[in-house]
Amino acid sequence: MPVRTVTKNTAESTIEVVADYPVSADRLWNAYADPSQLERFWGPPTYPATFARHDVAVGGRSNYVMTGPDGDRSAGYWHFTDVAAPSTFTVKDGFADDAGEPNTRAPEVTMTFRFEDAGQGATMTMLTSFAGPREMDKMVDMGMAEGIEAALSQLDAVLAEPDPAAVGTGTRPVILGDTLVRISRVFPGSVDQVWRAHHDADLLRQWQLGPDGWSMPVCEVTTTVGETYRFGWVKDDVADGQDAEAFGFTGTVLESEEPYRIVTTEMMTDGDGTPVPDGPETRNELTFTPVADGTLATLIVTYPGVAVRDMILGTGMVDGMEMSYARLDQLLG
Repeated sequence: MPVRTVTKNTAESTIEVVADYPVSADRLWNAYADPSQLERFWGPPTYPATFARHDVAVGGRSNYVMTGPDGDRSAGYWHFTDVAAPSTFTVKDGFADDAGEPNTRAPEVTMTFRFEDAGQGATMTMLTSFAGPREMDKMVDMGMAEGIEAALSQLDAVLAEPDPAAVGTGTRPVILGDTLVRISRVFPGSVDQVWRAHHDADLLRQWQLGPDGWSMPVCEVTTTVGETYRFGWVKDDVADGQDAEAFGFTGTVLESEEPYRIVTTEMMTDGDGTPVPDGPETRNELTFTPVADGTLATLIVTYPGVAVRDMILGTGMVDGMEMSYARLDQLLG
């Protein structure tokens, strides 16, 4: 059992959990920064969590749902108030409705996580602060302390595996639900550098090309809410007398919090930039998170349905993204 102590301080209305792990503090940080790892241990063993949003930045939010063995669901949120990667972060944690909106009638707590190298491993300190003794007693009666210990007992298995939030792990797709897919990739650069590489036209033309033999003559970038972007690619090697293969994407910026989060719509276009008739529209939420060796880029794609989701994934989209991302590795390196 990695938990060393659980200390209840009635005078300060706090519960402090100290746990030791045989890994570095950087490795612990990555487990919390990467939603694909966090959701494997955040929640009791019989109530695994799914994080549909995880913005590790001051002002950022995370939305998660824990699902029980009988299909019952409990939703929660984090609101990040302090982030000092890769050492510590603080969140407001509370219950939420199915849409991820905070339940203001339920108690909210403040949680600070601190990761420190110690001897042959690292120590994690988790301090939970309550609004007062009554609120703390209510949460304790609900089994909060036991729930934390049960959740953290699952972290050992996550840390025993190779770190998926390390540079060089490649592009990782995960199906979160009928309409949600999460695609993750770690890049060897800072959050500011990776944001710029995704939103500077000159840089995009150097790496966002998919398979070899394509160029990107159309690259109209914007990060302004309400404005439209346009991307267009053309195949360079075309036989005489044949039309060049071409396609593109267009969409509108819905939300933008530089340099860590941008939300857009996306529709496929033909060679001249005209939207494909009856083509599906997706909602793309892209976040950039600091991890120990670089930046974790996480793309949450919302599809209109299962059939569209499977059709688009079946095109080899993820393989094409990895080809582009390998170029970005070189550019950042």
